[in-house]
Amino acid sequence: MTTRLTHMRRVFSWARTLARHGALRVLETHPHSPPQLRRLAKAARFGTGAPKEPRYKQAFQELGPAAIKLGQALATRPDLVGEAAARELATLQDQLEPFAFSDVCASIEAAFERPVSELFASIEETPVGSASIAQVHRAVTTDGRTVAVKVLRPGIEDEFARAIETYEWLAARIETMGGEFARLRPRATIAYFRRWTERELNLRIEAASASELKQDLAAEPGFVIPEIDWQRTARRVMTVEWIDGIKMTNLAAIDEAGLDRRALATILVRGFLRQSVINGFFHADLHQGNLFALPDGRIAAIDFGIMGRINHKARLWLAEIMAGLINGEYRRVAEIHFEAGYVPPHHDMNEFITALRSVGEPIRGLPVKDISIGQMLDGLFTITRQFDMVTQPHLLLLQKTMVMVEGVAYALDPEVNMQAIAEPLILEWGRDELGPEGQLADKIVRDWRTLLELPDFMRRVMTLVPDPGAAPPLPPLAPLPEPRRAGPIPWLLLGSGIGAGLFALGLTF
Repeated sequence: MTTRLTHMRRVFSWARTLARHGALRVLETHPHSPPQLRRLAKAARFGTGAPKEPRYKQAFQELGPAAIKLGQALATRPDLVGEAAARELATLQDQLEPFAFSDVCASIEAAFERPVSELFASIEETPVGSASIAQVHRAVTTDGRTVAVKVLRPGIEDEFARAIETYEWLAARIETMGGEFARLRPRATIAYFRRWTERELNLRIEAASASELKQDLAAEPGFVIPEIDWQRTARRVMTVEWIDGIKMTNLAAIDEAGLDRRALATILVRGFLRQSVINGFFHADLHQGNLFALPDGRIAAIDFGIMGRINHKARLWLAEIMAGLINGEYRRVAEIHFEAGYVPPHHDMNEFITALRSVGEPIRGLPVKDISIGQMLDGLFTITRQFDMVTQPHLLLLQKTMVMVEGVAYALDPEVNMQAIAEPLILEWGRDELGPEGQLADKIVRDWRTLLELPDFMRRVMTLVPDPGAAPPLPPLAPLPEPRRAGPIPWLLLGSGIGAGLFALGLTF
């Protein structure tokens, strides 16, 4: 188990790096920063010559792979790190120096206990991409198919385990400071980050995510998910169909190919809404580098390490919220927030309705080019603070992905109107789920489950009924003598020890 001293040493080392790039200045100036954090930020900055304008991107890149992934996660939390930091962290790319091709071959052979030549006719030594967790090589299988082979970096699992353990230790201490930091739930953020990275560090899980998403998107034939080669996929190696397309970053090439940008934007938005709202399982890293325009006008997505999931009940609320905002039904949106428990019941619903209107009306019906995402987010996060709304990490990941998809769609077609694309899909699904047919289907499923549970219920009941032919029960045992009560001194000592420990913890921060 890692000692407290080791955690403190790591935190201070990271803090010095962040401070050297000016990335801790926000803690010194933010009105909600606890005094302990302000003191820590000032101490870390001492003697670093920190710039006045923070360099968040460079700071996290210098800290290494785990910090890069954490930075990408924090980009979804402008309420926690501030809008300026979130915007810059959203551009954080995890392109690192590639590791040796000999390590690639060794990982493949260790994963399958077979020579590489028995799996692949050829593998290109130069990777097509080298990220913080893995790198990808183009290859041809022994049966002649062109594929992409993704291999984890050597030792990456141990590196992430050490970092996340300290992130959790630090988040727990920050949250106990109370106030704004308790509401923002940093422990939940790190817990979500742990699950996120555990998925990325197991390529079988990533492959399963791609397979599930492909099945879910059968109703959107324009949105393509590549096939998984399960015979060449293991925990540290994943093999997937090679995608021949144009990266969404290359708009000039898309135009040269004669592809319809507006149609591509529509496919992207519909595909994402079907994933997130209708199916509740979505690709949460849909930036331009992970999206390709295919020659036939379809879109293909790659890299399924970061996925989001929203349960059925939350999706029903989400559908009603989106439909309400589309139609300007702010009262219904407010009622959903109170019903879901997002807004504590002591607040005035009418005041919340007015706050929602102040954010929704300026953007309702506008094309993306006329909407300021920064202003919208500022308004939303002001509302969350004003109405004591507890942070929902899964919804923040959805929000971050929505902004990302919106950005790609806008780059394809500056006149795109996401609300116009979303409205028929959301309203149709909402009618199916919230109308009488959806309610009847839910009732049938619940009744069927109850029927299946009946035999087990009867067996449990029968264990409480005595058998008529059984021997009479034994008389109860005599009670044990009451243990001798401890005097006040041991309890005082225990309380003093706990108090001293908490006091020392307070002094640390």
